[in-house]
Amino acid sequence: MTDFILDYGPLAAVIAAGAFALAAALAPPAGRIAAGLYRICGLIGACFLILIGLLILLEIGSRVAAIYVPGLKAYAGYSMAASAFFAFAYTFGHRAHIRMSAIIGRLTGQARRVAEIWCLAASAFVTGFVCWYAVKLVAVSWDLEDVSESTDRMLLWIPQTALALGSTVLFMCVLHRLVDVLRGGDIGDQRSADAMATAE
Repeated sequence: MTDFILDYGPLAAVIAAGAFALAAALAPPAGRIAAGLYRICGLIGACFLILIGLLILLEIGSRVAAIYVPGLKAYAGYSMAASAFFAFAYTFGHRAHIRMSAIIGRLTGQARRVAEIWCLAASAFVTGFVCWYAVKLVAVSWDLEDVSESTDRMLLWIPQTALALGSTVLFMCVLHRLVDVLRGGDIGDQRSADAMATAE
């Protein structure tokens, strides 16, 4: 059973995420669920960002009080990774990612649409691979019971799960956007994830 999960679990995650993204792009009810999922991931990312600040303050306070609290730096690192990966889909859906548009920004009309589709297709491929690899990483760490080299000695599959979940939702969001544009959706940079999800 373990070998089956290691071999086919990551592929199953990619296929499931892709199927849900297609459903979100083609069916408005599924699209509204996807938009809600993106918002929830953004909220989780914000919570981890707050947690980073609290952990830093706790570390500063513990040093002032000469009290050693093990693992604070490691927990802050885990929280930073989780905050970034959970926020990726929400940020992408709201067109808040930094884009290098020196070339594509000069294109108009059909050329601009073709370039956008190419970029989204390439992004979908890359994020799909990251999703597969992140899920594979969690499965391997869980199978080997790999632990952190820091003083906290945490099982690594626990913080890695945040990366896997975040990258999976990002893949869903990018593929959702690609299908939306292929169906004639707006290619404007300012279109929100909610508008994308509810477009018919």
